[in-house]
Amino acid sequence: MNWKTIIIKQLQDPLKTLNIVLNAHQEEQICKYYEKLKEWNSVMNLTAIVDEVEFATKHIIDSIALAKYIDIFQINTIIDIGTGAGLPGIPLKIFFPHIEITLVDSLNKRINFLNEVIRDLELKDTVAIHGRAEELGRDLDYREYYDCCVSRAVSQLPVLSEYCIPFVKVGGSFIAYKSVNSDEEIEASEYAIEVLGGKILKIEDIDLLDGDMPRRFVMIDKIVETPERYPRRAGVPQKKPLMKS
Repeated sequence: MNWKTIIIKQLQDPLKTLNIVLNAHQEEQICKYYEKLKEWNSVMNLTAIVDEVEFATKHIIDSIALAKYIDIFQINTIIDIGTGAGLPGIPLKIFFPHIEITLVDSLNKRINFLNEVIRDLELKDTVAIHGRAEELGRDLDYREYYDCCVSRAVSQLPVLSEYCIPFVKVGGSFIAYKSVNSDEEIEASEYAIEVLGGKILKIEDIDLLDGDMPRRFVMIDKIVETPERYPRRAGVPQKKPLMKS
């Protein structure tokens, strides 16, 4: 069994659970993405996961699993903060090509990789931007423009909320990819989320691989506009997270 067959085979059962049908063009895009990821990973640290099976499950399926809980066809614009190797943004674009995707990362080398992926996979309405969320969140071209913000970044939720919520338009949502062991982190984020104009709508746990890949989605609605003073300047959210005193 060659590596392409392994990847596609690993996707089959989880995709059935998500009621998603993979077409031949998407199969080709996924395999090209894997090739690019493996090629670039040999010269720079993009991901610890380069095994075909784990790529399919822990990158591709994990990225698109939120489709089980939201009507993704009602979403037209998504921004992915701290995208790294393009996760979850690139898989979301492959499976749901109608979405306009913005990928944001603070490391320019990753942006160079993403631009090559965007070009080689012929991903339309997809841009990769080098910058910090704290600065872009104040830019009127991006602030409160998006239907949805997603992030698999490892920052604690009070910090991540300040990075992400300013990008979301009122009526939109911020969806944080978190560990199922994140109860304390979520509780600690409630004050920040409220201050930034959001409200936790629901928390969903999913495991598409029988214990091997648990994931929690924290779904936050944007209720009112984010106050003008947020996000604070670069570095401040990390050093001084918004917490109830």
